[in-house]
Amino acid sequence: MTMTQQATLLIELLTEELPPKALEKLANSFADTITDELKKLQFAPADAAANVYASPRRLAVQIPAVAAIQPDQHIVRRGPAVSAGMKDGQPSPALAGFARSCGVDVAALTTVHDGKQDVYAYESTKAGEALSAVLSGIVATALKKLPAPKLMRWADLDLQFVRPVHGLMMLHGEHVIAGEVLGLQSRQLTRGHRFLSAGDVTVANADAYARTLAEEGKVIASFTARRELIRHKLAEAAARLNATIAAPDALFDEVTGLVEWPVVLEAGFEAEFLNVPQECLILTMQQNQKYFPLLDGEGKLMNRFLLVSNLQTDNPRYIIGGNERVLRARLSDAKFFYEQDQKQRLDSRLPRLANVVYHNKIGSQLQRVERLQAIAAAIATQLGADATLAARAAYLAKADLVSDMVGEFPELQGIMGRYYARLDGEDAAVADAIEGHYHPRFAGDSLPQGPIATAVALADKLETIVGIWGIGLIPTGDKDPFALRRAALGVLRMVLAAPLDLKALIRDAAAAFPAGLLSANVVDEVYAFTLERLKNYLANDYKADEIDAVLALAPTQLNEVGAVLAAVAQFKALPEAATLAAANKRVKNILKKAEGDIATVNPALFAEDAERALFDAIQALAPAVEAKFAAHDFAGALTQLASLRAPVDAFFDGVMVMADDLAVRGNRIALLASLAALFNRVADISLLAE
Repeated sequence: MTMTQQATLLIELLTEELPPKALEKLANSFADTITDELKKLQFAPADAAANVYASPRRLAVQIPAVAAIQPDQHIVRRGPAVSAGMKDGQPSPALAGFARSCGVDVAALTTVHDGKQDVYAYESTKAGEALSAVLSGIVATALKKLPAPKLMRWADLDLQFVRPVHGLMMLHGEHVIAGEVLGLQSRQLTRGHRFLSAGDVTVANADAYARTLAEEGKVIASFTARRELIRHKLAEAAARLNATIAAPDALFDEVTGLVEWPVVLEAGFEAEFLNVPQECLILTMQQNQKYFPLLDGEGKLMNRFLLVSNLQTDNPRYIIGGNERVLRARLSDAKFFYEQDQKQRLDSRLPRLANVVYHNKIGSQLQRVERLQAIAAAIATQLGADATLAARAAYLAKADLVSDMVGEFPELQGIMGRYYARLDGEDAAVADAIEGHYHPRFAGDSLPQGPIATAVALADKLETIVGIWGIGLIPTGDKDPFALRRAALGVLRMVLAAPLDLKALIRDAAAAFPAGLLSANVVDEVYAFTLERLKNYLANDYKADEIDAVLALAPTQLNEVGAVLAAVAQFKALPEAATLAAANKRVKNILKKAEGDIATVNPALFAEDAERALFDAIQALAPAVEAKFAAHDFAGALTQLASLRAPVDAFFDGVMVMADDLAVRGNRIALLASLAALFNRVADISLLAE
């Protein structure tokens, strides 16, 4: 493709402060749509890579090598099939109509292949359009596609956008592309920092955008560059204090979306606040104030913190003092909530849970707690742990939901329960389980530590899945409002690491609900749902056919699944594996068609040597396979099957299973059933791909 008059294209939308948490996503969407549209219309090369810019008050994209004029377009309009286009030497009505719609005679049409057949076509060349003719429409399309569910109106204009818009710049090289978007005309001006710049900033050309804004406007336009600068400055400040920063990536992203010219400052608070659990202090600093807490070498919170200011000044003490005053008020609230909560024992809060609705069909949180006690005790028994402690932990697990601290900071549920339980003198395992029972909260999160915490965590998630599923609120498509898929994954991660029977766990959870409340098939349905989630969970580490072979046997002791999968993979590598898998598939098909009950094998009915040879091989091998299986040597059990290849091949080569004599036929089917049982002791090897 020949492109003339190429230059860098810059598009900037100047706005009021955009939502900081969504800023990067908005900018990427804006840039992607514009770049894709320019590529589609052949203004930009197919491999063009855009530079994305986003600050609190602007979205911008910079694309190199954009043409001022689109290449001429070769247009092909397809019409009727050649096979039906002419009748007795005359154009069919469809062909004649197609030619008229194109404004030409039939003779001017060509033929092309549409992938299935030859068709008549009209080919023409359309002169390429100017960039200025289409760019405003492309920008408008990009704005409509922004992932912004809430839009605003401003002034007396009949316009909507995420925030009021005050400027539009569309530069092609050094030339302004005339156009209008959201009622604004394109110009060569932007604005710098609200307080640090002199006002309007002229951008000489599209390539100078980021440099000009930084030098004259005191704005670092690149979101990525600004975030890395913030990380670097924070790391330097923390290192000077021999501290580490306690902050999730989301906080770095949000702060990057709040500032245009980041300045890192150090501040502090009174040491007396450190008597409050540090999780409370850290959360209020991060969530309410967007500060960066500091931890010492032992992981304990320091009474110093870092903040990122959007102002650069020779004397920042007023900025620091103002932020310290605001934080002091927040920490005082946290201290007050903590002290008030301690005036009441955790277990005395339980009656208030009767007024907290869990689900209108399932009851209150107090009723739920009663179910959790029964389920957790049953699971603890399976784990060989103290059922009384598990029931106590389940009883207290939700009590902190009605505490003042959790009322203010819901993210602290469980964490505050652990603190209050310890202050009440509860057993350490009970206190730890109150926090641990929420784990794992998300993919990659840690598992609950210890059997008591595991029992309560499993009870919590299973009660949710079984209860919500049992009243008919089943996940569909991408809709899963009660996060049952996430809960199921949490259950699986715990069960894969513990000697527990999954189906028994589900059955215990269902038994805790009043009779008749849940659907009759809830246990089987939840078990099948959980196995399906397991299939997805294992897909990253194992092949699909190996997973299918193992899960086809509907295992309930999932802590052995990893070893079985490894054994199946080892068996699959054997030279005999493909033949035995094919034979097992053939056996399954025969058994599916068998009518009536399958009898016990009677050696007296053998009519062929191959029958007896296969029977003898099975009889000789079965004890060894069973012994290997009992010893959890799954690879050894499967490897034993390799010796069956010869007698199995001989049987199918020399024996007609569906014999006319019904007794002989039934006996041969019984023999194959015993073979299938041996084949499938570890996994259904018929499902292995050849």
